[in-house]
Amino acid sequence: MRYEDMFRSVLTAFPTAAVISTCGHISRDLFNFGDREGNFYLVGSMGMAAPVGVGVALADPGRPVVVLDGDGSLAMNTGGMLSVGATGARLLHVVLDNGVHGSTGGQRTVPFEDPVSAALAFGYRRALSVQTPDVDWASIDAFPAFVHAKVRPRSEPVGRRVAHTPHELRERFTRFLAVK
Repeated sequence: MRYEDMFRSVLTAFPTAAVISTCGHISRDLFNFGDREGNFYLVGSMGMAAPVGVGVALADPGRPVVVLDGDGSLAMNTGGMLSVGATGARLLHVVLDNGVHGSTGGQRTVPFEDPVSAALAFGYRRALSVQTPDVDWASIDAFPAFVHAKVRPRSEPVGRRVAHTPHELRERFTRFLAVK
């Protein structure tokens, strides 16, 4: 499965969600797939997507929050999963696992043997692994939830960099969150 296929699946299922994406290619891919005010691209903050997502979810508990993370970023901060699990926040943590650090040259990541069991042990209420974008999102009825999605390593060139400055990202995301 390609990143884009999972983006399409998640964003279609959660059209009003605040979407937090990890640094590197995942943010660039999300930006090129469909830039919107509700996307918050973490440019240069590897391993921090889940903790930022928790903050957003706790500040606005009525809004669904989707975190798009990578396997390398998850490995950088597995402690962030403890924060997610402890909150009970309405947060969906999707880890796009391509087995490589795609943004830094394609070095192999250390395999996370059983991320679904780890997520449950860290306190996520629901966790599953998927191989296709055909996810029954409605079946995820307990949060926080964790989805481990196997995606193919990139074979095509990466798209343009996120065009917004960090200040612009903060301002537009703040406007998005203010809309109820």
